[in-house]
Amino acid sequence: AGININSSLEQKKSDFLLEINERAALFFEESLKTKTGSLAKEYIRKRDLTEKTISEFRIGFSPSGNNSLVSKLLSLGFDEKQIQKAGLSNMSSTGFAKDFFWNRVMFPIHNKQGKVIGFGGRNLDDSTPKYLNTPKTEIFDKQSILYGLNKASSSIKNLNCAIIVEGYMDVITAHQNEQQNVIASMGTAITEQQVNSIKRIAQDYVLAMDSDTAGQSATLRSLESAWHVLDSTNQNNYSQNTLLNL
Repeated sequence: AGININSSLEQKKSDFLLEINERAALFFEESLKTKTGSLAKEYIRKRDLTEKTISEFRIGFSPSGNNSLVSKLLSLGFDEKQIQKAGLSNMSSTGFAKDFFWNRVMFPIHNKQGKVIGFGGRNLDDSTPKYLNTPKTEIFDKQSILYGLNKASSSIKNLNCAIIVEGYMDVITAHQNEQQNVIASMGTAITEQQVNSIKRIAQDYVLAMDSDTAGQSATLRSLESAWHVLDSTNQNNYSQNTLLNL
């Protein structure tokens, strides 16, 4: 309708959250290069990622100390409420802010414009969960975000096909091997919001979920979500969208 729904106040909130996430991404990248990041570097080495790939996807490391990032962000002028609002900290039982992520390989998650809006962290020990995502914030909701879409959108559009996998490493490895139209649902079934994002740029979708029980279940739920979206937009026409499951 030509109505601008973004107020200046909303824009300021977005700018603040984008800034603090960018600062956190830089911190994680630098931490990977330090001696304390040796375990993270060993994990990455075993996954055969090149230095170019590590740099392009901005892979990092969250130190095992429980307030390393908080201390860094405080020194940059952010306050505890801002850090917590960005999903980068939570409160300890004694009332102090502590890092939300620690001792994890860090994967920055970007919006379509390439701005960091959240993170995924893979554990380096026996802690649970194995993968941990930024909690929902004003700019991050994993139900509506597809990992790697900022890098894959052009290829998806050119090929008219999106390959959807489960995890960060699946996307990164595929891109390193020149399969540029691969994106991820971040370990969960595809949601209707995510399908809506894809169908704007591609006609065909390939679901390449893991073959274990959880992956099979995610595939079935993904197909159901996709069908709801495609059926609602093609109620009176033959659907041209193709869903393939590998």
